[in-house]
Amino acid sequence: MRLLFHVLAISSVATSLATRAHAQAGDALGRAVTEIERIDAMRSALAGTFQRSGAPADQQAFAQVCKPVGQSMQQTATANGWVMRQVAVRFRNPANEADAEARPHLRRFEQDTSLRSVSFLTSLNGRPGVRYLRRITVEPSCLLCHGEKAKRPAFVVQGYPKDRAFAFRVGDLRGAYSVFVPATP
Repeated sequence: MRLLFHVLAISSVATSLATRAHAQAGDALGRAVTEIERIDAMRSALAGTFQRSGAPADQQAFAQVCKPVGQSMQQTATANGWVMRQVAVRFRNPANEADAEARPHLRRFEQDTSLRSVSFLTSLNGRPGVRYLRRITVEPSCLLCHGEKAKRPAFVVQGYPKDRAFAFRVGDLRGAYSVFVPATP
């Protein structure tokens, strides 16, 4: 009987901690969703403007389209105490390789094109929180750098010799934005 009481007490404490972590991260999670939508809209607008300009897909184009998105993510993460990155199975930059926790969710995104995002309780470096993954869908402007392998820009071929982020079609899953929102102590 005494053992059962201890097991129930431990279970109750664990459930309480998980519920508190989720509730505390809830408001911040809402802000994270809003920020990811802003960042994705910026990515789409910059890429669309670039495509309509007819400029070549080169290092300068990368600096005007992709780099500002990454910088905005890092600024947002720093300002809020979050961990933000882009993750993909077919990645160009090895730093964007999907981790084991993200991979099954990316498979779900691939299988269900209507699935836009997922969030779940998790921990990062021993700290509890909520992780939010939001799909990135290939648009026509993405194909300038992520289309046929033979048509990739020279700076991509030279700068990313182990590139896996090509042969996409419009509507394909490119990857996901990943945000870890830690629970407040």
